[in-house]
Amino acid sequence: MLENKIEAYDFCVDFVSQKRRVIRLRIAEVAEALTSETKSSAGDKHETGRAMLQLEREKLGYQLRELEKMESVLQGIDPESSSERIGLGTLVETKAACFFMSISAGLYKGKKSQVFCISPQAPVGRLLLGKQAGDTYELNGKQHKILRIV
Repeated sequence: MLENKIEAYDFCVDFVSQKRRVIRLRIAEVAEALTSETKSSAGDKHETGRAMLQLEREKLGYQLRELEKMESVLQGIDPESSSERIGLGTLVETKAACFFMSISAGLYKGKKSQVFCISPQAPVGRLLLGKQAGDTYELNGKQHKILRIV
């Protein structure tokens, strides 16, 4: 199960890295478009185009800051450590699914199993925080048992 945890951690790191590449590429495209807009003729159409590009650049900047927060969370996780209680960096196996408490990166399809990479602030994450193996939690009206924690 530790192998799944390390793989899920690496998946999250790759998730952030890929998102960062896409955002940086998009920022470069917007910067280039802004430069070419500057060379265009003046007028309302020109100003509207520049304003739209500025808004896009601000949105991308916000997304980049959010990714930096995710990176910071991941840097605080030691994927080889274990804990008896569920918290940031723990892999949780339940009858329903496996969860890696880290960042919201989606479903990791591993070699042996699938792991949902979730944030502790996600609804399921909040339900699991602080629990131990053997504890139960209720989700969508169903009781689920925590089998193992790594």
